[in-house]
Amino acid sequence: MNLADKLTLFRIILAPVFFVIYLSHRLFPSLFDNGAQTHAGWIIPTLWVIFLVSEITDYFDGFAARKLNQVSDFGKLFDPFADTLVQITCFLCFIIDGIFPVWAAILFLLVIYREFGILFIRNLMLKKGVALGASIYGKIKTVVYIIAVGAALLAASLERLTVYESLLPYFKTGALVIFVISVVFAVVSFFDYLIKYKKT
Repeated sequence: MNLADKLTLFRIILAPVFFVIYLSHRLFPSLFDNGAQTHAGWIIPTLWVIFLVSEITDYFDGFAARKLNQVSDFGKLFDPFADTLVQITCFLCFIIDGIFPVWAAILFLLVIYREFGILFIRNLMLKKGVALGASIYGKIKTVVYIIAVGAALLAASLERLTVYESLLPYFKTGALVIFVISVVFAVVSFFDYLIKYKKT
């Protein structure tokens, strides 16, 4: 694996770490006296560091691949795969924690179906000798995903730190709206990939 791939792999490792820390009050309730708020002082900063490091490495793996002339078919598939794992992990956390309402699980399921659909299409393309990288719609989807995760994490931070509680519903609604928009781009990008496959 080259440097870019190692950065991508590091991002994948961060996904389950984020999950465990975010839901630590549910996974290890005996360690928390009053729920997530008990240790919010270290949990929230840690979650933000993981989120920011994940997105920074997302930028630098692509930069390193281009700068060091290490762009590969493997990297074209590995990078969006890592993006998907990180973002799906975050969305699952927000649904479990109630930052997103229960009905958002339907959209989450749609995202899962989309990602498996893309994986299937990419496998079919590989049989034809084509490594299908991220399309422009897929890249827009990823950016909106990132914004949705950031907005939801901000809402979760306010809730656990019990600050600006009057604004919390607005932050939750804003994060949900962005998530819905990201799902729309996810569906559009899926049909874009499907069209590319049919042309191939």
